[in-house]
Amino acid sequence: MATVRNITPSLWFDNNSEEAMNYYVSVFPNSKIEMIRRYPEGVTEGPMEGMGGKVLTGIFELNGQRFMALDGGPIFKFNEAVSFYVECETQEEIDHYWSKLSTVPEAEQCGWCKDQFGLSWQIAPKVLGELMNDEDSEKVARVTAAFMNMKKFDIAKLKAAYEG
Repeated sequence: MATVRNITPSLWFDNNSEEAMNYYVSVFPNSKIEMIRRYPEGVTEGPMEGMGGKVLTGIFELNGQRFMALDGGPIFKFNEAVSFYVECETQEEIDHYWSKLSTVPEAEQCGWCKDQFGLSWQIAPKVLGELMNDEDSEKVARVTAAFMNMKKFDIAKLKAAYEG
């Protein structure tokens, strides 16, 4: 059996994958669009009818993570069953990504947000893993209670809950 070198998430957009790719590479450091291949112009029948010039395949990278995107029409929609987890070192990073990616206030909860393209993101502090893995179940319970009431994570409040 061949070894899989990597797995690339593929994102199906209605008709704005190029706009999304450009936006995402502006939000994350060390990011770029590698390639865009377009549907051919002039197809008048079949599944490619009316798709001329739209993105057939786009390859882009966000801080070293490769993605593929395409314009496929309104057949499929994103939902919260899949999200992208962004682990942040500082509150400043959390604030940055939250301000860029959270555009649907009613979708905000426990560090989860939804962007203008309908993708769900988890913007979480790295320290949360450390706080939640403590052997003291009371500390873990306090941290859990604190973050269950948050939309955007607040590292100082998480640490205060941990300390009691």
